[in-house]
Amino acid sequence: MRILSLLLVCSLISCKTEPEKISAELIVTNANIYTVDEQFRTANAFAVGEGGVILGVGADFDITAEFESENVYNAEGKTIVPGLIDAHAHLLNLGVGMQEVDLVGTTSATDVIARVKAFQKENQPIFLSGRGWDQNDWEVKEFPTKELLDDVFPDVPVALRRIDGHALWVNSKALELAGITADTKMSGGEVILRNGAPSGILVDAPMRLVDAVRPEKDTAFYIKSLKDAEDFCLSYGLTTVNDAGLDRFVIEMIDSLQQAGTMKLRLYAMVSNAPENLDHYLNNGIVKTDRLNVRSIKVYGDGALGSRGAALRAPYSDQHDHYGAMITTEEELMALAKRIHDAGYQMNTHAIGDSANIAVLRAYSNVLKDQTDARWKVEHAQIVSVADFDYFSKNIIPSVQPTHATSDMYWAEERVGPDRIQGAYSFKTLLDKAGLVALGTDFPVEQVNPMLTFYAAVARQDTDGYPDGGFLPEQKLSREEALKGMTIWAAYSNFEEEEKGSIEVGKLADFTVLSADIMTIDDAEIPKVEAVRTYINGELVYEKK
Repeated sequence: MRILSLLLVCSLISCKTEPEKISAELIVTNANIYTVDEQFRTANAFAVGEGGVILGVGADFDITAEFESENVYNAEGKTIVPGLIDAHAHLLNLGVGMQEVDLVGTTSATDVIARVKAFQKENQPIFLSGRGWDQNDWEVKEFPTKELLDDVFPDVPVALRRIDGHALWVNSKALELAGITADTKMSGGEVILRNGAPSGILVDAPMRLVDAVRPEKDTAFYIKSLKDAEDFCLSYGLTTVNDAGLDRFVIEMIDSLQQAGTMKLRLYAMVSNAPENLDHYLNNGIVKTDRLNVRSIKVYGDGALGSRGAALRAPYSDQHDHYGAMITTEEELMALAKRIHDAGYQMNTHAIGDSANIAVLRAYSNVLKDQTDARWKVEHAQIVSVADFDYFSKNIIPSVQPTHATSDMYWAEERVGPDRIQGAYSFKTLLDKAGLVALGTDFPVEQVNPMLTFYAAVARQDTDGYPDGGFLPEQKLSREEALKGMTIWAAYSNFEEEEKGSIEVGKLADFTVLSADIMTIDDAEIPKVEAVRTYINGELVYEKK
C-alpha cells in the first residue's frame, strides 16, 4: 500500500507543469546594466516585448525564468546604459558638413586653403563651402582675411563657416554676390572691416546674406545629409538627438523618413525662430510621434565667445572696446517668450555671454512666474554672473555642453578675465541650483562622441590629461550625475522621462552597449570607450564590426 501511495505522489509531481513563460521579442542576459532608475540600480538582464517596450528587468535567473524569446543577446558581461541622448546638437548641419570641406583640426589659414583646394579639385563645385576652422587653434590667433582666399580662388565664391557656426570667412566673390560692402549694417552681427573695407569675416547676422546666394540644395541632398549624420550618431550609441534649430521643411522630411522606416534615430526638434516656422507650429500645436517630438522653439540670444559675438555686460578683457552683440534684443525675447508660452510650447534660448544669460533669465522668469513645470531651457548658459545662478530651477533648465569647457579653457579667461571666469562653464553650480542638467555636445561644433561629453564632465580635462586636476575642478560632475545628464535628465528636459531615459518596465527599449564600464574605469580610459551595439525600440540599429 505504501509503495502505491509513493507511486501516486510521484505521478502527481511528474504531471505538475512548469508555469508558461511570457514570450518576448528580445532578451538581454549576462550584462552589467546601469538602469538609471530612481535608485540608480544595476541589473543583469531584461526582456523586451512587442512595440519595443521593456517587460522585465532583473537578475539573469529571474528574467530567463519568466520570459522566453528566439532572440537572446548574451552581452558577455559588457556594460549597458539607457540609450544616450544628446541634449543639444545640429544633426542636419553635421550631415551637410559631411558633404562639404571638413576644416576641423586645421592648424593655420594655409592649412584651410589647402583642404579647400583639394576639395575643389575633386568635386568642382560652383560655390565652395566648408566648416570647422578655429583661429584659436592656430599659431596666429587672428581672424583670416579675404585676400588669402582671393589669391587662390579669384573666380569662385568661397564661404567657410567657423567651427561654432557664428562666423563666416568669405572671399571677394562671395561678398560681391551677397552685396556686402563697408556700409552693410545688420542688427545682431557685424561685417568686420579692415582698412575701411570688408575684411572677409562676417559675424552672425550678415552671414545670412551669403547663405541667401548659395546654390539651392535639392531634396536628395538633404536626405543624404540626414542619413549620413544618422549613421554617424548611431555608431556612437546615440538614440535620441535634440536638434537645436530646424525649419519646417526639414522637420517634415525627417518625419517622412521616420514614418517610412528609413530613419530610426529619435529626434527632439527645436523649431528655428523664423516667422513662417512660428506661424505654422505655434498655431497648430505640438507634434508628437513615436520618434519625433516638436514642442519647442530655438531662439538665439547672442553669438559665440570664440568669435567674440557673445554679449557681455562689460567689455571683452582682450578687446576693451567690444561687448559682443545680442542677436535677439531683450524686448524681442520678452515678446517671443509670451507668444511661445501662450501656444504651450517650450522656449530654448542660446545664451553664451553674461548679458545674454540675464536677458533670457529675466524674460523666462517674467513669463513663467505662475508656472512650475514649463521646463524652458537656457542652451549653453556659458558665462553667468554669480548672482544670477538662482534663476535656474526645474522650471528653467540649464542645457550645457561639457566639451565646450575643455575646448575653450585654453583661451576663455583671456576673453572674460579672472572674475567672470568664476561663473563660466559652471556645470556643478547649475546642477545644484536646478536639480538637473541636460548634457549635449553642440556637434558639429564639438565631436559627436558622447564618451567625450562624459569624460569632460567628470574629469574637466582634454584627452592628454591637461590641466592636472581639471579646469575649474570644483565644477566637475560625478559619474552618476554625468550619466543622468545624458539619459534621464535629458529625457526630462524633453518631457519624455516617462518613455525613455532609463531601463525600466514600461519604457522604450532604447539602450547602448559599451566596450567598458564607464562608471569604474580610470578617467583617462573613458575617451577610448566605444559603442558596441545601439538599440532603438529593441531593434539593433548599429553593431561594431
